[in-house]
Amino acid sequence: MSKPKTKRALGDNEAKAVTRSIRISPRKLNEVAAEIRGMKVSKALAQLTFSRRRIAKDVKKTLESAIANAENNHDLDINNLVVAEAWVGKNLVMKRWMPGARGRVGRIEKFFSELTIIVREVKEAA
Repeated sequence: MSKPKTKRALGDNEAKAVTRSIRISPRKLNEVAAEIRGMKVSKALAQLTFSRRRIAKDVKKTLESAIANAENNHDLDINNLVVAEAWVGKNLVMKRWMPGARGRVGRIEKFFSELTIIVREVKEAA
């Protein structure tokens, strides 16, 4: 008497990778994620390799994880993969204080984000 197995949320030709608690604001991370949306995986990896943004390394690591999931867990061909979706979510916010003039205080918020990348295998048009 166990629970029935939940149905897979993604399609048979998709794989996903999620990275949580990335120490950067969601707005900055979304700029890098927007650059690779809809690209072929090989082009996206090249784009992230030569990007000058600091966070590009973490985005590349997540994309490589999604590719590995597609290849090893779902038997997809990595030469036909496309970055179908890449979205950014908010995570926790650390609140810090900075002393200001005349006994006042300035609030500093340190944002964390989470990144989800879904890769999809597309059939080449012959």
